[in-house]
Amino acid sequence: MSREARDIQKQKKKRNRFIFRSSILVVLVGAVIFALFSNSKDEDEIYRAGDAAPDFQLTQVNDAVDEDITQLSDFEGKGVMLNFWATWCGPCKDEMPYMQELYPEYKEKGVEIVAVSLDGTELVIDNFIEDYGLTFAIPHDTNSDVRDLYRIKPMPTTFFINPDGTINEVVQGALTLERLEGHLDAITPDAS
Repeated sequence: MSREARDIQKQKKKRNRFIFRSSILVVLVGAVIFALFSNSKDEDEIYRAGDAAPDFQLTQVNDAVDEDITQLSDFEGKGVMLNFWATWCGPCKDEMPYMQELYPEYKEKGVEIVAVSLDGTELVIDNFIEDYGLTFAIPHDTNSDVRDLYRIKPMPTTFFINPDGTINEVVQGALTLERLEGHLDAITPDAS
């Protein structure tokens, strides 16, 4: 075989290897894009305004609340502010005083605040409750079951739930006093 023929054969092998490797790369990139798109679509779009809020049951940790268990379906007929938070979350700390300030007034109007704690231990939650003087329901999601059910990522995340159990609005991030009051007005039984 002449040198020229060997060079041509080497070039063909290189070209075939390049085509093969490029094909594998394209397939892998396509699979990654498909997986990312499928997962993000499922997770980000699971619960929106108009959807029924999934029921759950968690142990109550706030001594100011009489019940030992908090179950969402027990609030049927009332508006519910369902807030997901943690003691280490700065924006959560910012909105808690607003929630406590408005709670007595809106409780009288038929709106409940349920602040699901995503903390690891009950001791830090108890200290937080005491420091902020919180009187609304604070169930503890010890295993992140409800966090996973509601697909919570950023904190705080708040679901405003109508008296009929449908989600009125989902808000990610801390709420100002004015915004919080507007959302609570929207889920007040007489207003919705």
